Amino acid sequence: MDDKTRADFFDETAEHYDEDTFHAQVAEALVSPLPDSPGLVLDVATGTGFAAFAALRLKPSRVLAVDLSPAMVDRARAKAPSLDPSGLIEWQVGPAVPMPAADGSADVVLCASSLHFLGAVAFEDWLRVLRPGGRLAFSVVSGARFKPSGPFEAFVPKDITFPIDEAGAGALAAGFVDVSAKTFTVTDGSRVRSVFVVHATAP
Repeated sequence: MDDKTRADFFDETAEHYDEDTFHAQVAEALVSPLPDSPGLVLDVATGTGFAAFAALRLKPSRVLAVDLSPAMVDRARAKAPSLDPSGLIEWQVGPAVPMPAADGSADVVLCASSLHFLGAVAFEDWLRVLRPGGRLAFSVVSGARFKPSGPFEAFVPKDITFPIDEAGAGALAAGFVDVSAKTFTVTDGSRVRSVFVVHATAP
């Protein structure tokens, strides 16, 4: 599937993406344990920017947020005047893997609610862009809950096996050290939603 087809698919979901507050909660869970004052923060497949905006609390020098969908990035940019008045975030439209960043240039890589569209190939790129000791934070859906079907299934890479427990989620970060994985659950009325939240360090 080509990038334009993927972009068109996500463009169609952009208008109502922010209505799902679970994405914002996942982004907060990724950012909250990270140390303050990083240099460059990369937000991979930023969507409408939840993780990029959450990263501002770390007081980074710069945030680069990339997404394939122009409509998603447009919505992020529309929020930026109020959520990023200092203009620390740079928004780019394009493939998030590979990220448009130099080898060893990033202090933090974030990937919220997007790994199931990127696949295992993303981890090689994250190892490339992170400096030694740089931090990775990503979320991943549970293989026990995530059952893509119909046209949606075509957008899910085949090179990744989705974990069914925290050990499996942490094992995805092969090549990283100090890996921790926790189940993040939100109850909204009668609906229970959960993902695995993983933090790791580049060697």
